[in-house]
Amino acid sequence: MAQTNQGIFRAARTRLIVAGLGAVLALAACDNKNISELEEGVATESDVRARFGQPENIWDGTAGGRIFEYNRQPAGQKNYMITIGPDGKMSALRQVLTPENFAKIQPGMPMENLRKMLGKPAKVTPYPLKNETEWDWRWMQPPNSPMVFTAVLDSDQRVVRSGSSPDRGTEAN
Repeated sequence: MAQTNQGIFRAARTRLIVAGLGAVLALAACDNKNISELEEGVATESDVRARFGQPENIWDGTAGGRIFEYNRQPAGQKNYMITIGPDGKMSALRQVLTPENFAKIQPGMPMENLRKMLGKPAKVTPYPLKNETEWDWRWMQPPNSPMVFTAVLDSDQRVVRSGSSPDRGTEAN
């Protein structure tokens, strides 16, 4: 009986992993297609919403523009920030989970600035006894190494430390 249940659980876990990978690949392919259909300075806010849907968040940008956040966490390894200028046209589309952006994260940075820079994290883990909270983002280090970037926040919601490590959640058990 235990052998049968173990086999059933293994088969179910395998199906879930395959389905999850399929969803991630479909999302990545969909994003690539949507991105290729949008041209900076030409695409409008309506074009962006038609291809990406409702943003996770809308941030005030510079010079009267707005920044739309499109989060692909926790299943994906990208977060997009799309800038809509005051004229209603897309002025920038960028994937923000990059080593260059991670290098800008400094101790003392407020949580709101961190959130605006990287988007919503894949996972938030509080450590009450330490008065700290870890924010994790999954990302892909070129050419194809799955990674996790972690920022540790203190009780004042300011960055204490940060860094990247291999994404252990993508390894087979």
